[in-house]
Amino acid sequence: MWHDLGPVEEFTHAPLTSAMIGRLKVVVTHQGGQFGVLNGVCNHAGGPLADGRLDGEYVVCPWHHWKYHCRTGQGEPGYEQDAVPRYDVRVEGGRLQASAEPVTKRSRGDHPTHPLARAVERAPGPVRVVGISTTNMDVAYPRYSTSDALLEIAMAEAAQLGAEAKTIRLAELKFRPCEGYYSKSAHACTWPCSITQMDPTDQMDRVYEAMVHWADVIIVATPIRWGAAGSLYYRMVERMNCVQNQTTIANRVLLRNKVAAFIITGGQDNVQGVAGQLLGFFGEIGCHFPQFPYIAHSRGWTAEDMENNIEIVKHSKELRDGARALMARAVDHAQLLLDHEHSPHAMERGGRKAHRLVLEEIGDDAGPAKP
Repeated sequence: MWHDLGPVEEFTHAPLTSAMIGRLKVVVTHQGGQFGVLNGVCNHAGGPLADGRLDGEYVVCPWHHWKYHCRTGQGEPGYEQDAVPRYDVRVEGGRLQASAEPVTKRSRGDHPTHPLARAVERAPGPVRVVGISTTNMDVAYPRYSTSDALLEIAMAEAAQLGAEAKTIRLAELKFRPCEGYYSKSAHACTWPCSITQMDPTDQMDRVYEAMVHWADVIIVATPIRWGAAGSLYYRMVERMNCVQNQTTIANRVLLRNKVAAFIITGGQDNVQGVAGQLLGFFGEIGCHFPQFPYIAHSRGWTAEDMENNIEIVKHSKELRDGARALMARAVDHAQLLLDHEHSPHAMERGGRKAHRLVLEEIGDDAGPAKP
């Protein structure tokens, strides 16, 4: 049995054209004067193949760049087992027709699950603290950083309190900026991050591992740059969109019982504006805050003598004590959360936007991204 897709001319103006066979989306390919008809849904995360492009004889998914032969539906060389269903196709009386049923089945290769994709389960042990330094500098020739100095004091206090502690310096990591997968479709922004899945050299995985799977307390230290947090901070939180996005589209909360606190310093003012952004973002991804969740230092807009600003921070007993007290509050709050017994109903509840949950039918489950 054949299904009429329409006049042939409708499918010759572009290499890829969307069509329907009954209620199923298909993509009609036109390459080298030949037609092909494939199932229109990518194996990986359900991307719309008709919105992609042709690379030689291969259809490239617009979401994460998986490739399928334009007539056979078979995956690119090396990934031949990743195939989408194909349909027989013919031209009859100036009309393009496809078989009513696919002549091949969808198949998937054996792709190892990314380590970050494992279930989030806290291992037994003391409170764990990760310090995130967002100060940008020449790692080979480091300068004194007021935010880093206070972070070091806070992390030393964590160890004194019996917590496990480690520091991640974003300036030492090589990680790509967010490339806007969410802008293609909410479902194109995956967990783990699409970049992390595709690029094994991208070191944002260290931040994900620490925040999602390891830490109970997240201490972020940032300078003030033109009235805002540092640029490395924003590069990090843009890549954290994949964590927040799991809550909004999959009703999956990755950060539970996490405490966030902040250290903010700078030669310019706007401490409260910077703090507001940090509190807003970390609240959005599910973090709790201790009472008085940040410490800060600024001498205001006119204080251009930065060397004096450094000396003030170096010798300020108030700031050193403040960093220790901030850590103590954060660790205490984390311990309270760990000690608290959540009811099964509380654990099952979803996130802030659970009522807006959107589920996309893609035929069957999506597999992990290819490297």
